Amino acid sequence: MSFSIPSPPPPDGSDPLAVVLGEVLEADAALAAAEARKTRALARAGRLALDVMAGQRASSRAADMALREVASEIAAAGCLSDRSVQAQIAKALTLVDRFPATVDAWEAGALSRAHVQAIVDAGTPVPLDKRGEFDVLAVTTAEGLSPGRLRARLATLAERLQPTTITERHQRGREERCVRVVRGENGMSDLIATLPTVLAVGIYDRLTQQSRALIDARDEPGSPVSACADGTSSSGLGQPIVSGAAFGIDRVGDDSDERPEREMIGATDVLKHDATVVGAVAVAVAVAVAGAAPGAAAADRRSTDQVRADILADLLLTAAPDADPTRTDDGPGTLGAIRARVQVVVPALSVQDPGRENIDPAELVGHGPIDIDTARRLAEATRVPWDRVLTNPVTGAVLCTDTYQRTAAIDRYLRARDRHCRWPGCTAPAVRCEVDHNLDHALGGKTHVCNLCHFCQRHHTQKQFTRWQVRQLPGGVIEFTSPTGRIYTDHPLPYSPAVRFVGDDSPPSGIPGRQPAPF
Repeated sequence: MSFSIPSPPPPDGSDPLAVVLGEVLEADAALAAAEARKTRALARAGRLALDVMAGQRASSRAADMALREVASEIAAAGCLSDRSVQAQIAKALTLVDRFPATVDAWEAGALSRAHVQAIVDAGTPVPLDKRGEFDVLAVTTAEGLSPGRLRARLATLAERLQPTTITERHQRGREERCVRVVRGENGMSDLIATLPTVLAVGIYDRLTQQSRALIDARDEPGSPVSACADGTSSSGLGQPIVSGAAFGIDRVGDDSDERPEREMIGATDVLKHDATVVGAVAVAVAVAVAGAAPGAAAADRRSTDQVRADILADLLLTAAPDADPTRTDDGPGTLGAIRARVQVVVPALSVQDPGRENIDPAELVGHGPIDIDTARRLAEATRVPWDRVLTNPVTGAVLCTDTYQRTAAIDRYLRARDRHCRWPGCTAPAVRCEVDHNLDHALGGKTHVCNLCHFCQRHHTQKQFTRWQVRQLPGGVIEFTSPTGRIYTDHPLPYSPAVRFVGDDSPPSGIPGRQPAPF
């Protein structure tokens, strides 16, 4: 198949823009070719994994383990996540095997990555016996179209090749409904729910109606809705009290007996907590969005989008589902009793001095820094006791942990030291991981911190059933040996040191013109 590639105008020097345009088009073609070659290489890597299983008993588990092994090798060498590399390999196999004409056009520079993605998205639902025809027609259709316009054309083309009706496909599409979180910036993330369109539109419409009703009510004179924007009320001392409706507690203020102590004990005192959040955290921090000073009531100036988001968070975190098969009376069933859990690390000095939060920020483990106001509200509102992590003031290494209730000391130490899965590139929080004996207990491995670390379920299984070797070195350093013999090490992430030395070149006051020492 031949492909039409836009040719840049000859750089005769008369038009500088024409020269720049030519350079851009040449770079685009080179980039497309390079991306296509990488896709072919990843597909070959995937076939290598499948070839490993040739002659062995076929099973989806064995094939997945072989693919994990190859993906981990590539990911470790490129300092990437093995999950993302495995996903790239799977996509590369699909592209090369199912859309060969598209890959050829991509390598020739006739298509960009966005065009290729549009073709794959539209062509994946097409039956396999029709996909080859769709592949060729899609490449022809793509000529001269932007990715956005191409998607509309391809949707019509794919529909013509479907042997079933839209109703039949919708019944299958319902099986793909799911909820996922996409990490964002500045302590924010996207919560995405894939639902039938009717339900999704209905949910959005109800949230919109509720937000408009709240906004209309707050605009009425004397309305209690307009008193405060963040779901809090004044304590009479100029300090906010988090409402029990928002956090599922009776009353928590600055005089609460439930607050953890924060004394310094000769080392950096870091509060770490697997916090059970039972309320609309988004509502709790709305005062900051409204621009109000901490501890002061403010008029509710939230936009419709902000109110919609706050109501959604409130409903999801506090309401009990009606469709709860464990519910036997008017009270909440098992589903209604489930509460959200997050793992938060809060430096004590940052809590006491908010100006330090950029130097030593609070952290939502597995997601990144969060603002100190949200961290303080969690510390004040939760009933679950905090773990206190004592760290070396210079290196930030974990020295020990303690708590105010009897718990497993080893587990507390490992959560504080590891914070996440220790496999190279993995960021799964420790609260969702499994504790692994680096040297198997059956082989004499000790149940001690020097032989234990956190692995998520995926990597715990991979350690057991692939050729990767794991051992722990002094200081909690985990050494990984890949199937090809390469060695990778993962060091525990240190906490921020409490002591920093800053040079001062200015002479002491009262000694004008002092000369520097002659040594």
